[in-house]
Amino acid sequence: MDISCTEKELFIFKKIAHAAAELGVPCYLIGGFVRDKIIGRPTKDVDIVCIGDGISLARAVARRFDPSPHVNYFKNFGTAHIKAEDMEIEFVGARKESYHYHSRKPDVVPGTLEDDQNRRDFTINALAISLNKAGHDAGEAGYGKLIDPFGGMDDLEKKTIRTPMEPKHTFSDDPLRMMRAARFASQLGFTIEPKTFEAMKSEAHRITIVSQERITDELNKILLSPKPSVGFLLLYESGLLHIFFPQLVDLAGAEYKDGMGHKDNFHHTLQVLDNISKHTDDLWLRWAALLHDIAKPATKRFEEGHGWTFHGHEVVGGRMVPKIFAKLKLPLNEKMQFVRKMVELHLRPISLTKENITDSAIRRLLFDAGDDFESLMLLCEADITSKNKYKVKQFRENLKLVRARCKEVEEKDHIRNWQPPVSGEMIMETFGLSPSKPVGDLKNAIKEAMLDGVIPNTYEAAYEFMISKAKEMGLKPVEEKS
Repeated sequence: MDISCTEKELFIFKKIAHAAAELGVPCYLIGGFVRDKIIGRPTKDVDIVCIGDGISLARAVARRFDPSPHVNYFKNFGTAHIKAEDMEIEFVGARKESYHYHSRKPDVVPGTLEDDQNRRDFTINALAISLNKAGHDAGEAGYGKLIDPFGGMDDLEKKTIRTPMEPKHTFSDDPLRMMRAARFASQLGFTIEPKTFEAMKSEAHRITIVSQERITDELNKILLSPKPSVGFLLLYESGLLHIFFPQLVDLAGAEYKDGMGHKDNFHHTLQVLDNISKHTDDLWLRWAALLHDIAKPATKRFEEGHGWTFHGHEVVGGRMVPKIFAKLKLPLNEKMQFVRKMVELHLRPISLTKENITDSAIRRLLFDAGDDFESLMLLCEADITSKNKYKVKQFRENLKLVRARCKEVEEKDHIRNWQPPVSGEMIMETFGLSPSKPVGDLKNAIKEAMLDGVIPNTYEAAYEFMISKAKEMGLKPVEEKS
């Protein structure tokens, strides 16, 4: 075989080849699996295209395994899927596609292998490996032979992303391919061929016919790539980002007044994103890095004699997160709340590097960050992008001191993930109250007293403080009333 496969993979491909021969249908490995095997990228997703009925082939292949895997099929699309060993295998009949201008859903008719390769997005994804005997009616390529009509191997070697057909036509037919071009560049470290990129610029407006869910799926894949800035810069330079994520574009550029300027917050944001991506694969922490300064354009002010300020951008940014998540069709659940929390807190640790910071301020940071304290510190460390080596060293040392102070205070006071020693139910029972404002006021007073260090984080101290505070509020325990 022209690609290097494991014994298990070869075992599975032989089963597919035998099933196809039995049915009399030529079949081929195609697309991403072939590409990734050639460049040595781990993959478990296999695409099989056959000249015939993909669903029938999937069923025939499944019968050759014991136990036989379940065949998931989608009759309208002519596709089927099985899981064999730990590999996900997709089957489809070769297709010829034609598109209408206002839709990315094509009219599909059965086609040849050549038709199927012609409709592929990029040359590196049009590579096919024959699973047929030589001389089969599909062509002369025997089992294991590479079929590369567009020079995909050459493009893999040059690390180039190029469309098989005319790029303007390719992108106009299915504008999501422009997002995929940026994603593959980011994932693989490839560059987009100039003519292909020029077509992305000219056809960027076509992205409006693609659903937001599909666009965001590609955004998430770019965010999870080794160096996400590659993909985001391509989206920015092509004009695509301006259409579906204008808030991010607004960060670009620096303004000067009275000889004073500020950094380009778009490029700063991408550097922060790349920095944090070296330390975490957490998609939502990467989203937090992307959005941490999102409100800087809205809060930008020039103060005479001082320069540019962005006061409160963390608070305004936090309020923007739910709206951005809703527009991008991202989940409006605890993931969104996490990103919002990171945006709102990202300045807090660095503000604690000044001298004479009280234990109370440290407790409040620990309380507000809770289980996400480590994520917050990773974001703060990634936010150091100065080109001044002395400043970078100083900022990092300062954040180390914050970590040390937080560890010290946490070991003493146990504030992270704090649970009130005295519950609301206990307050109501003690004073004969129903759910009401005084109950919330007492709970909050106990919390504030602990955070301020007035009382230790113990049940006894909290109970005594509650009785004392309740007296000030004119409340009496039930036993005293009787």
